[in-house]
Parts: sequence; structure tokens; C-alpha cells
Amino acid sequence: MSSSTTPAPLRVGVIGAGRVGAVLAAALRDAGHEVVAAAGESDASRGRIDALLPGTPVRKPSAVARASDLLLLTVPDDMLPNVVTMLAASGALREGQYVAHTSGRHGLAVLGPATALGVRPMALHPAMTFTGTAVDLPRLDGCVFGVTAGDAEREVAARLVADLGGRPMWVPEERRSLYHAGLAHGANHLVTLVSEAMELLSASGADDPAATLRPLLQAALDNALEQGDSALTGPIVRGDVETVRAHLAEVTANAPDTLPSYVALGRATLDRVVTDGRVLPIRAAKIRRVLDAAVAPAALRAPR
Repeated sequence: MSSSTTPAPLRVGVIGAGRVGAVLAAALRDAGHEVVAAAGESDASRGRIDALLPGTPVRKPSAVARASDLLLLTVPDDMLPNVVTMLAASGALREGQYVAHTSGRHGLAVLGPATALGVRPMALHPAMTFTGTAVDLPRLDGCVFGVTAGDAEREVAARLVADLGGRPMWVPEERRSLYHAGLAHGANHLVTLVSEAMELLSASGADDPAATLRPLLQAALDNALEQGDSALTGPIVRGDVETVRAHLAEVTANAPDTLPSYVALGRATLDRVVTDGRVLPIRAAKIRRVLDAAVAPAALRAPR
């Protein structure tokens, strides 16, 4: 915050020095803020503090809160309500203090016990996956943060996101879970999908499944982000019933754990290309029967 119109550097405390908390605190320190204390109980958390925030005192959560002008709560979603309640009851929070959590799901309501004490609440969720190492710091450049803040905190929230190298996406309180679901479905389920694809390639004899997939996946991702459904290719889009049938037989025989997701995504793909007219309903019905038969109980699959 070097501009004369921006506030002085803040004293930052972080509770939950996990993969996200330690990295964000390190980025804020690089931007000129002072990280005064961190709370982390596990060996992994303490290791991240040593690596990313060297010299930062490790304190109990209430002590971290008392020492900070900006308190980052980077604990798991399900722990957040209890942490906020505990801090509010302990007297560690004060009027005018900024308290920001990094949960994608939660908005400002979860900070209610703190807000009742005069705390200035913010939700700052980075739309990024983290390793908890210095590798993450340059990845924050251009990262979108899902931000929920009141009018009085909006300017400060935007400045903090800018200090982190990101840009804000303003998310209404009532849309936080939907926003987070979109990210989780795209990123977390992508990891599952890619892992299953590598298992299938490995079963086919590929000695380096990742290298085989990388250029294809990178092109597919770029095309999907630019073109949406128009980027879809493959046997379902072409209406190749027998190719889909052959896939399902091989998946069932060699990697049955991947069959449910193959079928589920096949059905979803089919729905999308029927809607836009690329596959005629009669052809789609044949593909759907093949997909349904692959996961039907054995008694229903048996010939009669």
C-alpha cells in the first residue's frame, strides 16, 4: 500500500496456518504489511510458518487476534463458526478490527458473533488451489477472489485483494454456496476426472499417462473456457453408439471404479448436445440405453 490514498500497513494475524493461510499472510507481508503472529497446532502448519513466515511468533488464537488489526481466519469451513464464537467469547476481538475469513461457502453471517462486537467483517476467498509452499505466491497474480463485504468495508477489501495480486469478484451473501459449488465442481472434480483418465490409460499400456494427456487436456480446457459447449468433441457428440458401447465394456473389465463417473458424465454430455441439436433424439436414445445398461443390475442386463 504505497499510495498516499491508501491506509497504513496493517498488523496481520493469521489463525489456521494451512496451505491457504500461510501463503496469503506471506503475500500480504511482501506487500508491506506486518505479520505479527500466527496460530497453527500441527507440525505441518508450524513448518509452513517457518518456511513462509520466518520469525513470526506462533501464538494461541486469542493472542493472535489481540495482536492484529487484520485477523485472517483460514480454518476449514466446518470449524469456522466455532472459531468465531470462541474468539468473540474470549474478549480477543475489538471494535474497528478487520476480520476476514477465506471460506468459499460462507459469507458474512458466520462472522455474526464478531460483528456484534463492532468488528468489520469480510469474506475473501481465493479461487485458486494451494500447495502451501512458495510456489503458490506467483499464482496469486491475477487470481480472482470471491469477496463479500459491507459498503463500509468494500474499499478495504478491494485494496487487500489488490495487495495479494488478485482481483475481486463481488459475491452476494446468498450466493456464496453457489459460487463455491461452481469452483469445486470445476476444479476438485477435474482432479478426480483426470486421475481416472490416467488410470484408464495406464491400464491400456501407456508408460506415461500424464504426458499423453497433458497436451490434449490443455487444449480441451482452453477451448472449453473460450467456447463452452461448442468445444465438445468425441463419440457422444458424433453419435457413435458402438464406440460408446466399446468404451463401457473396456472400462467395466479393466477399471470398474471409473464406470459410474464415465456414465454420469456421458449422460450429462448427451443432454447438452441433444439440447443444442448436434445429436438427434433417436440417436441420443440409443446412446442413453447403452449408458443405462452399463450400470444396470446384472439381472436387468442378462439377455432374455
